[in-house]
Amino acid sequence: MNDALGSTRVAVVGAGYMGLGIAQVLATAGAEVAINDSDPDSTVLSLQRLRGQAQTHERLGLVPPGTAAKVGERVRAATSFEDALEAADLVIEAVPENPGIKTTVWKQIERFAPEAAVLATNTSSIPIAELARSLRLPHRLIGMHWFNPAPFVPGIEVIPGPGTPGEVVDWVVDLAGKAGKAATVVADAPGFVANRLQFALFREAASIVEEGVADAAAIDAVVQSTFGFRLPFFGPFAIADMAGLDVYQGAFEVLGSALGERFTPPTALTALVGRGDLGAKTGRGFLTLSPSAVDERARSRDEKYRALENLIEAMNQTGEV
Repeated sequence: MNDALGSTRVAVVGAGYMGLGIAQVLATAGAEVAINDSDPDSTVLSLQRLRGQAQTHERLGLVPPGTAAKVGERVRAATSFEDALEAADLVIEAVPENPGIKTTVWKQIERFAPEAAVLATNTSSIPIAELARSLRLPHRLIGMHWFNPAPFVPGIEVIPGPGTPGEVVDWVVDLAGKAGKAATVVADAPGFVANRLQFALFREAASIVEEGVADAAAIDAVVQSTFGFRLPFFGPFAIADMAGLDVYQGAFEVLGSALGERFTPPTALTALVGRGDLGAKTGRGFLTLSPSAVDERARSRDEKYRALENLIEAMNQTGEV
């Protein structure tokens, strides 16, 4: 079992579902984890839930054998803020997504955390600079946006705050990698990358329902069986390059003429098309590919899609989808 974080001491403040998932991931990777919730009794109950959760995951074959034992050995219920934080190398705050609550908690964290500890907030939308203003030393704060459920979603957004030292950013990215996560560093802005994209999709989906074009179930079915089917393997720029950026520009123009300014072709897109950089068919678009790489991507794409379709069919047969 992965013990890459065996010498790392982590405090997770906020023992809700997300905080417990984070604790499970880090303990499985070998870290010593102290969890802390609103009061000692709640923290003990949260630890019991975490142990039960890890046992369930292991029984279902969702995590490696030994995960539940690792969680039982490595995660403890702290009796107070001071108890949780006094020896921490990393503090992860995972309280509800409310600036007022987070600000109050961070004042307590800064009071008790060791000066050398890395301080990370698990926020999905609040700019790090906004939360850092509550700290006496704002440069200590970094964003570490985990995704729910933490044990199974591989990505983490790492968001440097104002003045966050580069070595701290590198340390957090390295820690995430040792815990089996793919960390991507993004700039500090409301919603960062993932939720800005996710909520833009949701807003448009809600508009489609309001306009009577399709109901919620139909929209979910379309997304799951079309472009959503491709997203596990390719991001929006790779998909656009494969489709052809001239095709995308034409579609934007049709949508824009019917639906207004929100579908005006992006300047970055029109600039590429204007230069004749149309994606995979010209070897250059948002991404750059050699002719051999274009052929390899097409082959790999088809294999991946077929494998995913086979998985979905198998899960449908067993009633899991």
